[in-house]
Amino acid sequence: MDETPGRVTKDGITIHEPADFAGMHAAGRLAAEILDEIAPLVVPGATTGEIDRYITERVENSGAVSATIGYRGYQHASCISVNHVVCHGIPGGKVLKDGDILNVDVTVILDGWYGDTSRMYVAGSLSRKAERLIQVTHDSLMKGIEAVKPGNTFGDIGYAIQSYVEAHRMSVVRDFCGHGLGRVFHAPPNVLHYGRPGKGPVLEEGMFFTIEPMVNLGRPETKILADDWTAVTRDKSLSAQFEHSVGVTADGVDIFTLSPAGKFHPTWG
Repeated sequence: MDETPGRVTKDGITIHEPADFAGMHAAGRLAAEILDEIAPLVVPGATTGEIDRYITERVENSGAVSATIGYRGYQHASCISVNHVVCHGIPGGKVLKDGDILNVDVTVILDGWYGDTSRMYVAGSLSRKAERLIQVTHDSLMKGIEAVKPGNTFGDIGYAIQSYVEAHRMSVVRDFCGHGLGRVFHAPPNVLHYGRPGKGPVLEEGMFFTIEPMVNLGRPETKILADDWTAVTRDKSLSAQFEHSVGVTADGVDIFTLSPAGKFHPTWG
């Protein structure tokens, strides 16, 4: 195999150098730390704008830069997606109610490297159906990560997620996907959360990308609201998402965005 540092595959995927893993770990850890810290802020009566303001200040005070402020005109340091919002929910005056579930997605740039992660939270009490959705979504992400190793394909990752979700009678959103990253926010490949074993580009050591399955209790279809950002389930069913940034190692996978406090899941910690 060609080990030339910085090589780009025929599919346009960058192969990073071993030294690049340290930069991704630092950026990923910062993003994960911020998500750890906001857990106490997610309570009934809080607004999504208040949570985003904390994130904005925390990113600035850490010497990092928000990757999303100014991205295609977006003006917030996070996306906060509540209940039937699939992704790209815009923080603002929305007041959280008891039982609301929400995904908070943060991307920071630290020393030129991008750390991108999201996880689920609950305001107040967690309903049984929401708890089940969150658990299946979390576990599907980990199934996808387990499929990451040299020689496997991106189709193997998608199949691991899709087969697990559908076995639990839920659906995988197909309108959004994971992506390559590193010193850029979005790069090849598109990391689909559905697929067929053995299909798609072959995984190689040094590839960096996100895996971020969105799972709906109902059907998979989504629609974009008039703000041109917020994606919701067409059938108004609940949706959940978890996201890690990962790198392919010589014998498996390195997760850059592990929660330092062990709070990646809303019922942990």
